[in-house]
Amino acid sequence: MNLKKIIIYEFDVLFNILYEIKENLNFNLVKSDKKNIEKEINLSNPDLLVISKKDEDDFKDELKIDKAPIKINDLIEIINLRFLKKRFNLQSEITVKNYKLNLNSRQISLDNLTIDLTEREINLILFLQKSKNPVKIDELQKEVWGYNSELETHTVETHIYRLRKKIKEKFEDSNFILSSKDGYLIN
Repeated sequence: MNLKKIIIYEFDVLFNILYEIKENLNFNLVKSDKKNIEKEINLSNPDLLVISKKDEDDFKDELKIDKAPIKINDLIEIINLRFLKKRFNLQSEITVKNYKLNLNSRQISLDNLTIDLTEREINLILFLQKSKNPVKIDELQKEVWGYNSELETHTVETHIYRLRKKIKEKFEDSNFILSSKDGYLIN
């Protein structure tokens, strides 16, 4: 079943053209106007794209076709690229506790507050989140940093200290990364 959905908004000519070749397309087509656009958007799935030609319309996931003529193959390529980009962006956001971790922008956010993270901090958070049990320092050194566990270093403790400090200062959360005698944990 194809979940991708294109809503053609008040653009009958384009709808008719795409409808003629629908068996060659990898998305479903829906014709819409002012009366039913909100319903179509509200009933939609994440793979939705609204195509219109009017500048005054402002939908969340909209592709405006304001330059005509456009080759149909070029249009289909643009549509497919938009779906790929949207899918990539959806897959890049991960929930960690009450936070949203965006892998593309390397940021963690809660409500309207955001912190920039380093790649190492993201890897640390992801590794701790995946673990169901507390993780010892030597395992973090090996898995996140790629260090031999026999090396004497305080890299893990320093990174966790700085990350906890960032989280506490911005979000007032002193329990983001917990520590115990068995290691570090995000739960």
